[in-house]
Amino acid sequence: MNNYRLNQQIQFIVEIDKLKTVLRQTMLTDGSRRENSGEHSWHLAMMTMILAEYAPSEVDLFHAMKMVLIHDLVEIDAGDTFCFDIQNNKSKAQREAAAAKRLFGILPENQGKELHLLWEEFEARETPSAKFAAALDRIQPMLNNKATKGGTWQLYNITHEQVMKRMAPVEEGAPQLWNLVQETIEECIAAGYLQPPKSTTTTQG
Repeated sequence: MNNYRLNQQIQFIVEIDKLKTVLRQTMLTDGSRRENSGEHSWHLAMMTMILAEYAPSEVDLFHAMKMVLIHDLVEIDAGDTFCFDIQNNKSKAQREAAAAKRLFGILPENQGKELHLLWEEFEARETPSAKFAAALDRIQPMLNNKATKGGTWQLYNITHEQVMKRMAPVEEGAPQLWNLVQETIEECIAAGYLQPPKSTTTTQG
C-alpha cells in the first residue's frame, strides 16, 4: 500500500468536509434555514440520477454527476457567491481559481488533475455534460424558491427578468426541462412569489 498516496487522499476527504459549513442563500424547502453547499451538491447528484431520462443523448451522466459533486468545492476557500450579487461576482473567478489550485493540489497528482479539469469543464459550460450539469444547478434553487414562497427572490426583490436570465442555460443544457422552468416561473408569478415581467407596452394619450 502506498501510504503517502493514501494520506493525501484522506487529507482531501477530511478537508472537503468543510463544504458542509458553507451557507448558501437558498433556503431548505421547509424554510427552516439556509442550505449548505454540501447539501446542494448532494441534491444535484440526486437530480442527475432521477432526471437522467431528460438529458440530451450526448450527455455522459456519470461525468455530469462527478461535475455536480465537485463544482462547489472551491467555496471552501472562496465562499458562496450569491448569483445576483453583482459586486462579489466580479472577483468570483479569481477567488475560485486560487481555491481550485489549493484544494485539488491536496490529492495525488493524477486525481487532482482529473478533478481540476472537471471543475474547469463545469465552469466553461461548453460540453453537453457540463451544460446539463449547469442546467440542474439552475433548476434546484428555483424549485426551493417556489417551495419557500419566493425564498431569496422575495428577500432580495429579484425581478422576473433577473430570474429568466439566470435560468436561460436550461433551455440549451436540458431542453426537455425548459417547459418545467417556464411553468414554474408562471406559477410563482401567479402566486405572488415573484414579480411579474415589466410591461413593454406604452400608453398613448
